[in-house]
Amino acid sequence: MKRLWLDIGNTRLKYWITEDQQVIEQAAELHLQSPADLMLGLIQHFKSLELDHVGISSVQDKKNNDRILRILRMLDVPVTFAKVHAEYSGLICGYDNIGQLGIDRWLQVLAVASAEQNLCVVSCGTALTIDLTAGLQHLGGYILPNLYLQRNSLIQNTKGIKIPDMAFSELSPGRNTIDAVHHGIFFGLLSTIRQVMLQSPRQLILTGGDAALFAAYLNDFNPRIEPDLLLKGLKIYIAQQPT
Repeated sequence: MKRLWLDIGNTRLKYWITEDQQVIEQAAELHLQSPADLMLGLIQHFKSLELDHVGISSVQDKKNNDRILRILRMLDVPVTFAKVHAEYSGLICGYDNIGQLGIDRWLQVLAVASAEQNLCVVSCGTALTIDLTAGLQHLGGYILPNLYLQRNSLIQNTKGIKIPDMAFSELSPGRNTIDAVHHGIFFGLLSTIRQVMLQSPRQLILTGGDAALFAAYLNDFNPRIEPDLLLKGLKIYIAQQPT
């Protein structure tokens, strides 16, 4: 069976094509606040693949999701949008209002939650999100601006300082403004994760584009890097859907 898996975030659309559970193609593109237009540009390629099913994680609003669905119907295959449940496959949502929990965070927790472990799942994406579990009970979490959002905020509000793109790879006190900004932002996010981890022992799981960067400074917590964690959760979600 050949499937298309879509992760439609606030700024980026990522997709995977799998055949017999193996990823045979993947890509990620910025959608510039118009994911449906980007989807329209991809649909002919997807049609050529002769797909059997589409599974979607989307943080977009209903209007955008409806537009995306209309375009995907051109494929003439079943399309499933994942959604947050109060309980799913044994995992219990920790939010009082489940509609407020992002589907991306829910699927990432669903991918790794188990009755035997307490987890801290950190996603290093457009936002840095932290979700905690106690067994199969999701406890809620934290959301912070990521490295680059914080840097951009400082650029916009600090006159005369131009911050170039560079790696956030040092924690020493900055000896110039550029280093002070980068090191300070990175230090702050790492300190937040450390404080959360010190509240109670749990397995630290990192995912997202900057997972390896954070892992290098959190070695004492024995972090586990999980690439494509959302895809894993989306597969579990679809597998548990009633036929």
